[in-house]
Amino acid sequence: MTKKHLLLFKYGGNAMTNQPLKKQVLKNMCDLKEKGYQVVIVHGGGPFIKQTLEEVNIDSEFIDGQRKTTPEAMEYVEMALKGRVNGSLISIINGMGHKAVGLSGKDGQTVTAKKRLHEHTKNGKTELVDLGQVGDVESVDTSLIKLLLENDFIPVITCIASDKNGNDYNINGDLFAGHIAGALSAEQYIILTDVNGLMLDKDNPTSIIHELKVAEINHLKEIKCIQGGMIPKMDSCEIAIEKGAKQARIINGTIPEQILSLFKNQKMGTSITA
Repeated sequence: MTKKHLLLFKYGGNAMTNQPLKKQVLKNMCDLKEKGYQVVIVHGGGPFIKQTLEEVNIDSEFIDGQRKTTPEAMEYVEMALKGRVNGSLISIINGMGHKAVGLSGKDGQTVTAKKRLHEHTKNGKTELVDLGQVGDVESVDTSLIKLLLENDFIPVITCIASDKNGNDYNINGDLFAGHIAGALSAEQYIILTDVNGLMLDKDNPTSIIHELKVAEINHLKEIKCIQGGMIPKMDSCEIAIEKGAKQARIINGTIPEQILSLFKNQKMGTSITA
């Protein structure tokens, strides 16, 4: 490979809470780096945020599946993501002999956030709901990530960013990752989740959709094939491809061998292309 192909992994959820599994997932990502790929890891950490907020007795209110984040909660969200989750991933990767660098979107102004106003529909009326310090990605500056990659580091980035005035925001990890994958023109944007891919019928594992075009996503939402936690994942694939990623994939992160199978021309997970 003359120009190294860039792979961006979105890592989170249950594939993170099991320590032996986490080590295997990270080892397989590092193996791909050894094969000559550039690897970037973006992560959230919902279970860890929940645990941290419970420890300090801060209640979380969810609106349409999105955590309302007060300024007080934001401090602990950052502590969970940067301290607990990011720190642990860095230690494991460095322990495998690679050089990982932990970042959030705030570092080097890599991601500039804007406040998210959420549209909530109740009894046929749509109103804008203030979710506190929950943000969307306004822009991405890839210069720090590229500098790290050129110097053989693995950037490990968590989904917090500031706006132009320095206010901090918690951003949905999937959407955050999709924007970065697009800005880096990733060869593959790979979302690790705990199912084998997108199913036409979520209760029937054999109904997996292996290949999908971005243009088909809306229809699949309309027929309720894409619902719940799969919505932000598919939205993030759409963002990634529209912004410049070549291909997006959803694979099962609880089966780490799927990561290495990606490059053996096997049908693996759900692949989304333009």
